[in-house]
Amino acid sequence: MDWTALRLSLALGGVTVLLLLPAALIAGRALAYRTFRGKPLVEALLAVPLVLPPTVVGYYLLVGLGGESLLGQWTERLTGHTLVFSFTGLVIASILVNIPFAVQPIQRAFETIPVEVRDAAACCGMGFWRTLFTVELPLAWPGVLTGLVLTFAHTLGEFGVVLMVGGNIPGETRTVAIAIYDRVQAFDFDAAGQMSLLLLVFSVTVLALASGFGRRIGRRHEQPRH
Repeated sequence: MDWTALRLSLALGGVTVLLLLPAALIAGRALAYRTFRGKPLVEALLAVPLVLPPTVVGYYLLVGLGGESLLGQWTERLTGHTLVFSFTGLVIASILVNIPFAVQPIQRAFETIPVEVRDAAACCGMGFWRTLFTVELPLAWPGVLTGLVLTFAHTLGEFGVVLMVGGNIPGETRTVAIAIYDRVQAFDFDAAGQMSLLLLVFSVTVLALASGFGRRIGRRHEQPRH
């Protein structure tokens, strides 16, 4: 068992969720409530990582973050380090590739909130932030939780993008998915099986808990108030 790779994967998943979730909330809410020219195109662009092969996404990220790009050159001048083949580069790549997993469930959750509920909050004199935190988020919470869980679970299992952008540097970019691949290449099927089983059990457990928690919240909101 490569515990260093597992810890790195958990750290990558945690940082990705922490940085992506606030932006996904803003984007998901805006897409749910607003109608504008080009909205289908925006939604299609956000969903691109779902349909493109990970190696294709990884290639474009490698080009966009590499030393030949403006962002890569600016980062290297500022910090003395490149974005590719680093944990920072992995975080940026992970955020971009997980956008649809975070935004789409949140958007669908906000779309289920009746317009009358928001109108009633406005009639009661509730401002934007109060309405968001006391009315909208409690109703949209199952979708937010789904986006959080899907983002974290997908980050743990991501292979192609991680390999293209981060390579295979022990303690820096070697995630548990890369470690499993390495063990298979070395014909160490026992270690590969242990890590694969751990990821499988972890993913099923987290998804089951999130699903049960989301249904419990949904039933709570459906109960009639007296």
